[in-house]
Amino acid sequence: MDKTRHSRRNFLIAVGASGAAAAAAIGAKAAPAPANAAKKDGTKRTGYELTEHVRRYYRTTLV
Repeated sequence: MDKTRHSRRNFLIAVGASGAAAAAAIGAKAAPAPANAAKKDGTKRTGYELTEHVRRYYRTTLV
């Protein structure tokens, strides 16, 4: 019975560690750019920006 407890414990620790590692890897890939990142022309972003991409999306939602 003692051996069973250790094997279950090790299994659960391994599952938890692999899940945490997977979540960290996904979080690192999907990290958004900072809100005040510099634009290509050197100015700072101030928040929401109405770009052509956003306008195109809004046009697709019109009924």
